[in-house]
Amino acid sequence: MSDPAPESRGSFLDALRRRTVTIDAPSAVPNALRIATSYAWRLLVLAAAIGVVIWLVIQLKLLVIPLLIAILITALTWPAFTFMLRHRWPRWLAIVVTVIGTIAIVGGLFWVAVWQITRDFRSVQERTVASAEQFRQFLIDGPLHLTAAQIDDGLAQAIDFAQQQAQVLWTGALAVGSTVGHVVTGLLLTIFILLCILADGGRIWQWTTRLFPKDARPAVDGAGRAGWRTVVTYARTQLLVATIDAVGIGISAFFLGVPLAIPIGVLVFLGAFIPFVGAVLTGAVAVFIALVYNGPWIALWMLIFVLLVQQIESHILQPILMGSAVKVHPLAVVLVVAGGAMVGGIPGALFAVPLAAFVNVVAVYLSSRAWTTVGEQPLTGDLIWSTVPRKERKKA
Repeated sequence: MSDPAPESRGSFLDALRRRTVTIDAPSAVPNALRIATSYAWRLLVLAAAIGVVIWLVIQLKLLVIPLLIAILITALTWPAFTFMLRHRWPRWLAIVVTVIGTIAIVGGLFWVAVWQITRDFRSVQERTVASAEQFRQFLIDGPLHLTAAQIDDGLAQAIDFAQQQAQVLWTGALAVGSTVGHVVTGLLLTIFILLCILADGGRIWQWTTRLFPKDARPAVDGAGRAGWRTVVTYARTQLLVATIDAVGIGISAFFLGVPLAIPIGVLVFLGAFIPFVGAVLTGAVAVFIALVYNGPWIALWMLIFVLLVQQIESHILQPILMGSAVKVHPLAVVLVVAGGAMVGGIPGALFAVPLAAFVNVVAVYLSSRAWTTVGEQPLTGDLIWSTVPRKERKKA
């Protein structure tokens, strides 16, 4: 059988093309699916970028942790430092007073806490052992009728669980290190960075803004200033709240006759810088010490005072002092602190909230294009002018 003529074959193909329904590939994909995939690949790219940043932070943790600590200390001391500059103190004197005062306050707190612990340690140890033995005997002779083997097994499991959780916090991905050399190096690096920020923070920030294109510098400068004001407000508020918590719980422990009242106050003060989680853990320590040393009734009163102080903090102090500067919902705070603790241990929990507040304010500032409506000139914010020498301000 012979092939059809070329003319007939061409006419057949033309007829087939006329009958063929042209399918537009983009229109064949549902619009919702195209939107979802558009978001999906962008989210994947964003997640990859965040993952790379976290990986770099973990690899450079010996530099990043001292840097973040120095920035947080700068934010804590910023109101006092700028107060001295506004009242025409020499810059070098303001820096010396700020650094030495901070070291003296922190060192004094630790010295007083260690002094009372060494003084009362033996009596607290004896009372703790006696209370533990009484509680053990109650579990055996009481309504539960537990055996000694059951109590020992449960106690061993509880100790193992506590050690595992403590190990997770102390050896997180952002842990600076357990050796003395790492700790000393981190401490010296933190002090050096703090001195550099206080002495030359203005020029450092100007150099940072020049890394961006010229058209983007006003946005970067405004966003940085807004984020910095948020961090300063957060640090100032947490410092005041931590002081009130420590004084309230420490005085309550003292009048109730609970031992180690000063170390409890210091522990509450330090723990208050980790929102929610720190307050709960330090309050639990205070109640536990009251229980094993003073008995259940004093422990109940200690619990009442701890809850009273924390309720005053969360419902009165935080809304009034924090205001609208740090716009982070309490649920977000809890999730951020938990996530930071899982990723970076204690450093992650400490820096999670200020970082989240900074990122939130910067994102809102950039998305609303606030630098075009506020009317501020670039490089003229508090972060710059309070640290740039006056001669250089006139040249800018």
